[in-house]
Amino acid sequence: MRIARFSIDGNVAFGAVENGPDGLVLDIIKGIPYADFELSGTKVPLSKVRLLPPVLPNKVVAIGRNYAEHAAELGNEVPDVPVAFFKPTTSVIGSGDAIEYPSFSNELHHEAELAVVIGRMCREVPRERVKDVILGYTCANDVTARDAQKREKQWARAKGFDTSCPLGPWVETDLDPADVTIQCTVNGEQRQLGRTSEMVRSVEDLIVYITEAMTLLPGDVVLTGTPAGVGPINVGDEVAVTIEGIGTLTNKVIKRG
Repeated sequence: MRIARFSIDGNVAFGAVENGPDGLVLDIIKGIPYADFELSGTKVPLSKVRLLPPVLPNKVVAIGRNYAEHAAELGNEVPDVPVAFFKPTTSVIGSGDAIEYPSFSNELHHEAELAVVIGRMCREVPRERVKDVILGYTCANDVTARDAQKREKQWARAKGFDTSCPLGPWVETDLDPADVTIQCTVNGEQRQLGRTSEMVRSVEDLIVYITEAMTLLPGDVVLTGTPAGVGPINVGDEVAVTIEGIGTLTNKVIKRG
């Protein structure tokens, strides 16, 4: 099932994305997707709503250097243990929202990633239970101020500025994340093309590692790293992240007002 979060006529709701006779429609969900829910049968065309970030996470836990070729292209080694960092909730935007170019950077990069959406509160999750705590998967762009990342000892500003975490367009609950294609285009030109099978550490590895240290809550998001091919984006560019079996997340870069 594909679950979207959207607004229509000033109201916010979740809906199941379905094929209709004239295009995609949303069957409005009674309740929230983190618990048992029913479909209302009330359907609205996807074209009539504004898609929002598919979840509002309490936290986004991101993993760096989880693809060997990406680590190499930036002159880094694959770390002995996962490199984890946070992106704040204020960094999250949805598909169609604008990425605002931060004033403190002159080198903004795209990073296409598979995002894991947590479906239940969990801590110290054993490997065999990882699938039980996952609601589904969505597309992410770990937008990075590369120059700030290079000059600052931690990545809080470089990866946590407002609008630096596009997510969407929806959550796909029926996906095997082991080997799907991840692609990023800028103005229609392919920049990144990889497969999740190239990850150094799997989704299971990452959830086990993260929950050894902290509790994950329903709606929290884990970013799993980016394949090789990262590069600059500029004001006016349109960036699209497409993941096989999920869909396409699209955002335009604008100057911060």
